[in-house]
Amino acid sequence: MGAFKRMGVVGVFAVLALFTIGCAPEIGSEKWCANMKEKAKGEWTANEAADFAKHCLL
Repeated sequence: MGAFKRMGVVGVFAVLALFTIGCAPEIGSEKWCANMKEKAKGEWTANEAADFAKHCLL
């Protein structure tokens, strides 16, 4: 019975993770650009910096 309980807990966390990911703004959207402007530049990944330059500056 313990294994089933653990699988249920893992399942709940997996569903919560999917909802969190689903709520993130689309890269290049106005909201995403605004969020990136508020985020410290030192925390940006190389991909985020490239996407910001491509979608928000040009």
